[in-house]
Amino acid sequence: MVKETYDVAIIGAGPIGMACAIEAKNNGLSHVLIDKGCLVNSIYHYPYNMTFFSTSDRLEIGNIPFVSHGNKPTRAEALEYYRRVAQYFDLNSKLYESVKNINREDPGYIINTSKATYNAKYIIIATGFYDLPYKLDVPGEDLPKVKHYYDEPHPYYKQEIIVVGAANSAVDVALETYRKGANVTMLIREEEISSSVKYWVKPDIENRIKEGSIKAYFNSEITAISEHEVEIETGDGRSLTLKNDYVLAMTGYQPDFTFLKETGINIGNDDLRTPEYNQETMETNVENVYLAGVICGGLKTNKWFIENSRIHASMILKNIIEKEGKEVKRLMYF
Repeated sequence: MVKETYDVAIIGAGPIGMACAIEAKNNGLSHVLIDKGCLVNSIYHYPYNMTFFSTSDRLEIGNIPFVSHGNKPTRAEALEYYRRVAQYFDLNSKLYESVKNINREDPGYIINTSKATYNAKYIIIATGFYDLPYKLDVPGEDLPKVKHYYDEPHPYYKQEIIVVGAANSAVDVALETYRKGANVTMLIREEEISSSVKYWVKPDIENRIKEGSIKAYFNSEITAISEHEVEIETGDGRSLTLKNDYVLAMTGYQPDFTFLKETGINIGNDDLRTPEYNQETMETNVENVYLAGVICGGLKTNKWFIENSRIHASMILKNIIEKEGKEVKRLMYF
């Protein structure tokens, strides 16, 4: 197979991967931007009606203004914005293309994907964490009624819904489906709603539970799922069978540690499983392989966001340009 050769290969076509590609292009380095899904795939999988916590200016990349109708942009506005940025910079994106492996071949690396083979001197991994949900690991989890991603409330009208989780996503899903006519039960491992839930939402869900509009079982877990029922163990030791049409498992997501380890990147043994990288250059223990964005936080997926990790693109490209013995032409975030 003919290899396409580039200076920089970026794995993950989210906003931070795109920012890295823009910095490379602005400094005369050839690039390829690879993603197993669509452009900004994680944002595409957000709920249809989602509004960002951040204002639009904090989501900008490439010095391209992001103008939204409200104070905070919607999912649809973000998708439109990032498409336009990709078009403006003519980013060399290879979408719906899974990376199978990365192998060292001096002076760079060979990247084998589901569609092609690439050669690059430098690798930037900006894969985020949204593609691997935490599983319930119970019988019946593979049934079509079990969803680890939520899109909109309409399909759940007049349905018996179990929402698993106690953080922001679970609370938002429980409230929205309840207000669109679903019969909602929350199943929560902890003894209360998470303290991290948005301060203006937390009283809402607590009051709905208190008044009985939304049922909730605390210190409880699912033990089995069948087509029309769910088995649970409650905090007081009871085993219950609940009528059920859908299970919405809002249990969170995690980075692809297997891919990082197969690439040779060291993963910390602490509870957060933080990957090893230089905090000034973002280079990992593997020479010329860098990390950018949310992936840098390991299991602490709330450490890095678009707004505070855009700088990773400039940090990485500054280091690469210095290694190449070239002069920095333009960096966005310094």
